[in-house]
Amino acid sequence: MLTALARTATRRPLTVMLLWGLLLLLGFGLGTGVFARLSDNVPEVPGTESESAARYLDELDPAGSSITGVVAGTLVADAGLRAEVERAVADVRKVAGVAAVPDPYATPGMIAEDGHALIVPVTLEGGLDDDAEERTLDAAAERIREIDAPDVHVSGGPLLGLQMGERAEQDVKNAELISLPVVLALLLVVFGGLRSALLPLVVAVGGIAGAFLALFLFSEVTDISVYAIQVTTMLGLGLAVDYALFLLVRFREERRRTTEDVVEAVHRTVAAAGRTVLFSGLTVAVSLTGLLVFPSVFLRSMGLAVAAVVVIDMLAALTLLPALLARFGGRVPPAKSPGNGAEEGRFFARVARFAARRKVAVLAVVVPVLLVLALPVSGMSIVVGDARQLPADSEARQLQDTVAAHFPPGTGVSPVVVVARPGTDAATADRIRALAPGATTRELPGGGAVIEIRPPGEADGAEATALVERVREMRGDAPVEVTGTAARLVDFREMLAERAPWSALTVLAGIVLLLFAFTGSVLLPLRTVVTTLLSLAAALGVVVWVFQDGHLAGLLGAEGLGALSLTAPPLIVAIAFGLAMDYELFILARMREARLRSGDDREAVVTGLSRSGRVVTCAALLLAVVFAAFMTGGFSPILQIGLGLTLAVLIDATVVRMLLVPATMALLGRHAWWAPAPLRRVHDRFGLREERTELPREKVPSGV
Repeated sequence: MLTALARTATRRPLTVMLLWGLLLLLGFGLGTGVFARLSDNVPEVPGTESESAARYLDELDPAGSSITGVVAGTLVADAGLRAEVERAVADVRKVAGVAAVPDPYATPGMIAEDGHALIVPVTLEGGLDDDAEERTLDAAAERIREIDAPDVHVSGGPLLGLQMGERAEQDVKNAELISLPVVLALLLVVFGGLRSALLPLVVAVGGIAGAFLALFLFSEVTDISVYAIQVTTMLGLGLAVDYALFLLVRFREERRRTTEDVVEAVHRTVAAAGRTVLFSGLTVAVSLTGLLVFPSVFLRSMGLAVAAVVVIDMLAALTLLPALLARFGGRVPPAKSPGNGAEEGRFFARVARFAARRKVAVLAVVVPVLLVLALPVSGMSIVVGDARQLPADSEARQLQDTVAAHFPPGTGVSPVVVVARPGTDAATADRIRALAPGATTRELPGGGAVIEIRPPGEADGAEATALVERVREMRGDAPVEVTGTAARLVDFREMLAERAPWSALTVLAGIVLLLFAFTGSVLLPLRTVVTTLLSLAAALGVVVWVFQDGHLAGLLGAEGLGALSLTAPPLIVAIAFGLAMDYELFILARMREARLRSGDDREAVVTGLSRSGRVVTCAALLLAVVFAAFMTGGFSPILQIGLGLTLAVLIDATVVRMLLVPATMALLGRHAWWAPAPLRRVHDRFGLREERTELPREKVPSGV
């Protein structure tokens, strides 16, 4: 199949390039419209109590969402400023879609005790469609910003989502401007020529365009998280470069070994390495299917979107790159021969030989170090997060910092919302109100009521979540439900705990089946999973140590927040696991080739690593550069994801693949490729493997 695909791409290269050019136009034209559709409703989980109560309120509560304006930096009692604020309030009240704007000078708690700040809350009408809500938000926010004061900020509610979308778009642009030149420079070092270096970038740009278009199409049927655009773009860019790099290195080797016919070299490249790329893409996609097990719209949409981007990158590498090579490959120089009987990949061969000879010592040192790095994971906590996760120069963050500087703690914190449906007895409602001072109640049409309780700490802090659990414990059989930020977090945590084992089982089963189909072994998949989990746990442990505990967070322009964003752990685990499989397959493919040629298991370990070590290390470095570029935006969840993936890739491609893999392979010996006779027959009949190509035997490292 892959050979036929390669022949089609090389037979009609201009047609293939034209089709990808069309995708490029659609992606950067239509696809970028996704930035206006991004949502920040991450913790919502269909079917949970908090989601049910929120839907009930949406149907009955006449009040809609709200935004907040803050005026600060001067005495707000100044007659001129007061007159200007009152005119702005009057104008905002006239905006279509605005339900209420209280007078901050006549409403208790709206003016700071120091007299240097005031709050202007704006409540929108319920039932507004998206377009009407956006027009209302723009008009109300713009009018408040026209107030002549040193500091005027407007954010919160649906406006926060729009601001985060704009920030995401700018961060993506900046990351691309930073990463693409650096990646090009590294590719120039790897290949020593501009033509060879540009080809992976062309494939990467196609992957980015495909990512935008895929996200736009998904936004037609489901919500797309504000985090999705950055995560999918960074992964799409990085994987496209990885796959193109792997195939291009193999293409140059094929030109050196066998033929001056460029098209034939392309066919041999796809025949020899295309299946590795195919399996690599499938393993990354399968790793992300674990996210589909969760009922969370956010996790499911992220899983689908990222998996789609992986498939697009894989298709670009298997169609666009062969077409480009057929057209321009004659200008790509063959790989240099080691010469003078030198050993190819000498450094990596030495590392592999050392790890294989000292296998017990390597395991005794590396495994404990990785476990120590993973220790902070045991104390990991997740929260929904607030504007503190945004960079200091963002309007939402400036608003929160201003409120924190001038108003008492808890001001503006989202309340725990208790929905007392018709039939709730008065005694239960009174007990709920008594849980915290200052609880407010408002009636709903039909006889129900809403009780809002302000938690003493953060909206999703320990006090708020404890308050949610306390209400749910004391309500008894009364028709009472709890929603709000803290309740959504409680339900999200319960959902993760309930579905995580099934998610892990789904991913592990898929990975084991794919690796068995690729290798024909039952032990290699198990060994791969164990070593991968070690590197992943170590990377996640460092992320907890930095962003939750606050160690060295300032070096990344962040701060310790006491918990991770609830978006970070599941995405780091799913994506990093897939990327680790990516590199594992690159190495196993070369080991398998060497084993098929020589029949020597010991020789295959060193030969496989010597031939794959350089490309795996380069690919990991390029991917780390891409992830690091996306960490320049300063948005804490993306910083967490970026650092986690960067560390996972680097640890896996160096410590695990260069030391643990040869050590464990040497420990297993010939049993590494073992499978029971029935499964061996199944693999011989149905297993997918790389096509054999007649290659001249080269000098390979000997001895372990």
